[in-house]
Amino acid sequence: MPIEGESRGGKRPVLVVLHQERSSAGRVGQMLINKGHALDIRRPALGEKLPETLAGHAGAVVFGGPMSANDPDDFVKTEIDWLNVPLKENRPYLGICLGAQMLVRQLGGKVQARKDGQTEIGWYPLRPTEKGRLLMHWPQMVYHFHREGFDLPHGADLLAKGDTYPNQAFRYGENAWGLQFHAELTRAMMQRWVVHGEHRFIMPNAQKGREHLEGRMLFDAALKAWLSQFLDIVFEGKQALAA
Repeated sequence: MPIEGESRGGKRPVLVVLHQERSSAGRVGQMLINKGHALDIRRPALGEKLPETLAGHAGAVVFGGPMSANDPDDFVKTEIDWLNVPLKENRPYLGICLGAQMLVRQLGGKVQARKDGQTEIGWYPLRPTEKGRLLMHWPQMVYHFHREGFDLPHGADLLAKGDTYPNQAFRYGENAWGLQFHAELTRAMMQRWVVHGEHRFIMPNAQKGREHLEGRMLFDAALKAWLSQFLDIVFEGKQALAA
């Protein structure tokens, strides 16, 4: 179970859960290391176990993957059950795409595709709710790569909305956060996704690979700046100031 970076200034490592052998924590990982956290990387899909407690961690990030939170695989069910650990211990938890959908399942909500088959694959508008605006500034466009969305769990606060899939960002309790979109992609990761995901670009509402890369030039700087602030809120307990 690899450890990336060094914990500095007394900060504990962040547990990072990835779902494929070549998956990376991307910009989230780079930023957390720059903020003084080491990364404790685990891949349950490859048989690696998750810790029984997060007492030794600053929190956890569960990333996306090609699988569904509805899949019958043992590791998917085990991961969803494990999310009771950060919830019960009130430790910071960030779920990105699949990680958010697993949190929704743990909280009793549904994860499903639209009946018309529309996806979000590419760059799409994001609109913060009133609670989202009070928390921080949000980017106007965000990057997606998914064909399922999720219900807002009972008791959760919706922070941002989209057009095709309305629930884009939420907070549950003090420390559990879910994002439907991807802010973690480095340029190399996006190029890899565009190459390996090309067969998905014919799906309803999906954008072509050229639009993914053009959108990055237009929208990524704001998304990157937002991500750094957001990680400070989740893992450092800081409050960003909204105008």
